[in-house]
Amino acid sequence: MGLLDKAVRLERMVGDNPIIIETGRLANQADGAIWVQSGGTVVLVTVCSQVLEFDKGFFPLTVEYREMSYAAGRIPGSYFRREIGRPSEREVLTCRLIDRPHRPLFPKGYRDEVQIIATVLSFDGVNDADILAVTGASAALHISSIPFLGPIAGGRVGYIDGKFVLNPPLTALKGESSLNLVFAATRDAVVMVEGGGNFISEDLLADALDWGHKQVLPLIDLQEEMRKKAGKPKSVFTPPVENAELKAVVENAVASEIVGALTIVEKMPRRDARKALKLKAVEAAKAAFPEEDGIGSKAAEIFEGLEKKAMRAYIKETGTRIDTRDTKTVRPIEIEVGVLPRTHGSCLFARGETKALCVATLGSTGDEQRIETLAGENSKRFMLHYNFPPYCVGEVKPVRGPSRRDIGHGALAERSILPVLPEPGEFPFTLRVVSEVMESNGSSSMASVCGASLSLMDAGAPIKAPVAGIAMGLIKENDEYLVLTDILGDEDAMGDMDFKVAGTAEGITGIQMDIKITGIPQEVMRRALHQARDARLGILAKMNAVLDAPRTELSPYAPQLTVVEINPEKIREVIGPGGKVIKAITAATGASIDIDDSGKISIFAPTQESMERAKEMVLFYDQKADVGRNYHGKVKKLIDCGAVVEILPGLEGLVHVSQLDIGRVENVSDAVAMGQDLEVKVIAVEPNGRVRLSRKAVLLEEQGETIDLADFAAPSRPRGDRPGGDRDRRGGGRGGDRGGRR
Repeated sequence: MGLLDKAVRLERMVGDNPIIIETGRLANQADGAIWVQSGGTVVLVTVCSQVLEFDKGFFPLTVEYREMSYAAGRIPGSYFRREIGRPSEREVLTCRLIDRPHRPLFPKGYRDEVQIIATVLSFDGVNDADILAVTGASAALHISSIPFLGPIAGGRVGYIDGKFVLNPPLTALKGESSLNLVFAATRDAVVMVEGGGNFISEDLLADALDWGHKQVLPLIDLQEEMRKKAGKPKSVFTPPVENAELKAVVENAVASEIVGALTIVEKMPRRDARKALKLKAVEAAKAAFPEEDGIGSKAAEIFEGLEKKAMRAYIKETGTRIDTRDTKTVRPIEIEVGVLPRTHGSCLFARGETKALCVATLGSTGDEQRIETLAGENSKRFMLHYNFPPYCVGEVKPVRGPSRRDIGHGALAERSILPVLPEPGEFPFTLRVVSEVMESNGSSSMASVCGASLSLMDAGAPIKAPVAGIAMGLIKENDEYLVLTDILGDEDAMGDMDFKVAGTAEGITGIQMDIKITGIPQEVMRRALHQARDARLGILAKMNAVLDAPRTELSPYAPQLTVVEINPEKIREVIGPGGKVIKAITAATGASIDIDDSGKISIFAPTQESMERAKEMVLFYDQKADVGRNYHGKVKKLIDCGAVVEILPGLEGLVHVSQLDIGRVENVSDAVAMGQDLEVKVIAVEPNGRVRLSRKAVLLEEQGETIDLADFAAPSRPRGDRPGGDRDRRGGGRGGDRGGRR
């Protein structure tokens, strides 16, 4: 039996695109393997599991996503010419897209180690691989023996010419669509959202999710059919049985004190009180069951369940949250701008006990980030980097590179700010914002959005509008849904949703939603979006009270910028052989110089003085003459019809013999000599760039005569066809002319 005989291949139209899923041909030793294809883009997704020797106390799920250069017919640009071990930022973000909707769909208490690996095998430049990987991961889990409460389907919604488009081509997504919304959904509800837009309204966003959900239902059917044809029997998983005696011991020890600990307003005292109660529960359990191994971790888990139940019940019954707010109130906001003396722009933004220090830096176009992707190399002129150091939550941890969470939060904030940035032609700087989280008690990513917006305005970047963000939460108790505005860290941990929404007063620019339940109704989604809008507008009002427009001047420590335009034919001279000239200018001035093929040159310099010096050195190679202006030049060449005079470095013009003197000049050498300094006037610059000069006009002005350039600007006639005025000075008539020449 051949490989193809073992394969099961199914195809279904999803929107306007056929989607193919296949199993049985590749990676057959994995617990589940799916080939998922759209057009010429193919992703292989595998899942494997193994039983651990001991319970880690959490579900150890890992997700890896890799884009192989060969998929697009490329050789990696790294030194080793192979895909390096550390994933790119895009790969990390796609890992998160896969992880977030799948993690909540494993049975509660499941502790076997599970690994999902998605590998892009082929890329056509039209169909993106990320949403295929989401669906492929679900399909691989669904046909495997691993317990899984799916399937789910991934999709992307664009908005082009007033219509929703499912999984639009990449070219249309970047150039035409005002919405880029990635989501994952079960048959019943949307479970994950990630995306951005150009000032999208709340209702349009809700409509997009509703429409997209219906469009991807065929992918759910496709996975169900694949399971029937190629699925393995699911492993028997028995959820751990709750120890009633242990639970009673824990409840008796701490139940009466939990609400009191949870309702301490400040985070750190609340944390200490909860920690003390948890320790009390563990000690009580150990005293009651001294011989049982692992009794402490079991007691801690029961205590956490009691905390969660108590917090949710308290909010539902009282309508008051653990920090005394109602469900719609935003925590107090404090804002300072310009807090750092030597940076280009800075803002300290605090919302309650969450505080972010955002710092904006301006750079030249040479500072853009170069990125190698399957579609080729491109660059980013705006970067937002998010750092979450351990001290911001009072912890001790190793400080290494950015975590996947750091990269994800930074990408969300960056996507939220991107639509308001000025165009490169208007503001050609490269922009970088770093958000240093100083304190965290929920929604530090949205604090980063607010702080980043204000730090850019403080730096003088002419953004179109300020951007604010808010995180919404949810508590579902029976059939009642409580939407919480501006959630605390504890409300995030013990709630059912983390829904981040960022935008301007005009509309939404960034969104991210994760839920821990099977889904939320459409009307609850809309309520959360509109509640978020109300909060966002309130935050924007407070931001505007501090800084209502970008500063009109850049920081004195920011790069100085000037833009000059030269003749494109002179670019080669400005660059010089092997870049010799441009390197010399850069070394002499410290400036960064970016040259466009059109002749536009942007000069970024550390000081005004160095910028002027660099500008002078660049323009040396593209001097331009001003008509009507006098120049002191040097005679470079004598020719039959006049003298060639250099009036500026590298710029020469012709003084026609008729313009060398007031009287008639018979021989050019009688009027001027090689190397002679000569004052001349520019009387015309011809369309081809040729400069015409006159010494005669200068001499007449010295005699006090008023001249009209129009009398000089007419093209010079051949010497044998001079106007009557010349003939009159020679005695008149053709004969006199001939006699003079003899």
